Amino acid sequence: MRPWRRRIMPPASRPLPLIPSDAFLAAFRQSSSVLLTGPEGPDGDSIGACLALQRALRIVAPGLRVDVAGSPGSRYEFLVGSEAMLPDARVGAYDGVVVLDGDRTRLPPRVAEAFASARWTGLIDHHRSSDLSGYTLPWLEPTTESTCVMVRKLLAAWEVPLDRAFAEHLYTGIIFDTGAFRYSNTNAQTHLVAAELLSLGIEHHRICERVLMDRRLAGLRLQSRVCDAARLVAGGRVLIGVYTHAVAADVGADDGDVEGIVDALQHVEGIEVAALVIEKNAGRTKLSLRSRGEVDVSALAKRISPAGGGHAKAAGASIALPVAEAVALVERELLATIG
Repeated sequence: MRPWRRRIMPPASRPLPLIPSDAFLAAFRQSSSVLLTGPEGPDGDSIGACLALQRALRIVAPGLRVDVAGSPGSRYEFLVGSEAMLPDARVGAYDGVVVLDGDRTRLPPRVAEAFASARWTGLIDHHRSSDLSGYTLPWLEPTTESTCVMVRKLLAAWEVPLDRAFAEHLYTGIIFDTGAFRYSNTNAQTHLVAAELLSLGIEHHRICERVLMDRRLAGLRLQSRVCDAARLVAGGRVLIGVYTHAVAADVGADDGDVEGIVDALQHVEGIEVAALVIEKNAGRTKLSLRSRGEVDVSALAKRISPAGGGHAKAAGASIALPVAEAVALVERELLATIG
């Protein structure tokens, strides 16, 4: 048994889930090009997982061309490899496409085309709402706290030695999806993996500040505008905010400044569910949902859109409606859920 497995063994009553490390490695080594991607608007766990896996593949499959799709935003520019991430609009064709921290129903259009045309496809995810159909190699661990922890297991199975860059990638994803260990998905294994990463000399406090707290001045102004215009519904138990391109342009913000706004809405006293409706392009919107625990927003996201899903307390969806119609739909579904 490898040393990492000895240090991070779950309780005896919970056997280790099967990790398809050999199958993934064989698929990677039999390909000439692979795209790693998260859902549209990737977050810290998705970006960290993709960049860590890309770096590992350069060690275990050195002849493979590996691209990571998405735009990281200013919060993640410190991560090694983030500068070479490929904007969604520039994605082409690949032998394989692997979706990390999300599923195929939430991919942006050009990435979805690459997924559909790939010779093989994979899933590495921990969201219990993800649909396992449509993948050559699906790997889902709904009891694992972050996709970065799953990638750490792959690196261990492939005997890839960790260094500081790997540690920064993985720690970023872990703190993002556990809220710096504040959320209820944090467990003993979370702290054991974090301790291993801290031993590699990362500046954990700076990563927490950068990923979870820092924002551009334009982003702060954007959050102020969205929060100021947010509406209370369901007797003050639900707060709905709206992000539009017009408001963003007015304060000099962009899509990368949206992250964290829905969490600010969630932590208003008395709020049970927070919703942020985000204008995208071509009459589409994106929905972010947060719950204090009584309402399963993953199920709610699925009702709003077949492509919706996530965690019970944090979920999202893509809606094929313009902003005004999407807001009306979200409000109706929230009122039907909460009453």
